[in-house]
Amino acid sequence: MVLVLSFIIFTLLNPDFAQPRTLSIVIQQVAVIAGLAIGQTLVILTAGIDLSAGAIAILSMLVMANLSAKQGVPGVLALLIGIGVGLLCGLLNGLLVTRLKLPPFIVTLGTLSIFTAIALLYSGGQSVGRQQMAPILSWTRTVVPLGPFSITTGVFIVVGMAIVMSFVLSQTSWGRHVYAVGDDIEAARLAGIRVNRVLLGVYTVAGLIFGITAWVAIGRAGGASANAITNGNLESITAVVIGGTSLFGGRGLVIGSLIGALIVQVFNSGLALAGVDPNYQVLATGILVILAVSVDQWIRRVKA
Repeated sequence: MVLVLSFIIFTLLNPDFAQPRTLSIVIQQVAVIAGLAIGQTLVILTAGIDLSAGAIAILSMLVMANLSAKQGVPGVLALLIGIGVGLLCGLLNGLLVTRLKLPPFIVTLGTLSIFTAIALLYSGGQSVGRQQMAPILSWTRTVVPLGPFSITTGVFIVVGMAIVMSFVLSQTSWGRHVYAVGDDIEAARLAGIRVNRVLLGVYTVAGLIFGITAWVAIGRAGGASANAITNGNLESITAVVIGGTSLFGGRGLVIGSLIGALIVQVFNSGLALAGVDPNYQVLATGILVILAVSVDQWIRRVKA
């Protein structure tokens, strides 16, 4: 409802908003945050949070780009190594949460700084243009005509990840265990669910998704840079919360997170086309987050 109403209101304010070209740009812009939001959804479903999502994607992006551009590694191998780096970062988060029993907030706050520092040290703070790297790494910027719309291959990759994870969460025992752990971790443990294994899997899969999203980000940004998605952490959490996933775990859908990411981007683009001060765009996002959390709290009280 919020997405549809936003579309109608911004179209009335500026008819150009409803043009296929504008909507195509909105969809392309939301791809990276939507990709991060998919991984973030998995973590938040377990009542955790990942503040290192954007940092993992940046590190993966810089690794695959520099391997291809400066070390002469074949494009496909560089891509796989970069995605593997994302997976290993997620695995490290999972190990710290499950083995050392540290709160996810503290763990990922620490690894946010660690991964960011490693990315800057490895790349020397330098960006890598798409002309310098293998074509496969910038393939996600390829435009595919879809009727009057122009959609990049990166968008299709994000949609594919969303479909796969939606199926896994709704149709597999592992997915049901993820919801059970987030709903009540002690009850899940008493029911025989191997809680630590589930949590380790969640953070590892989230890292894998962040690594793939790094590939999408290269196509979107036209290169690899440490400053490409600096707000990815907060924006992905915002998308997940607005999309209806409970910060207390146990309730939420991947499709909701995609809609949440779209709502944020529609607000930003719509307000910009309406000539609204950019500061009010930030204000609107903040209000949306507070409203989303308030609704979540109300639903929990009603169900209780």
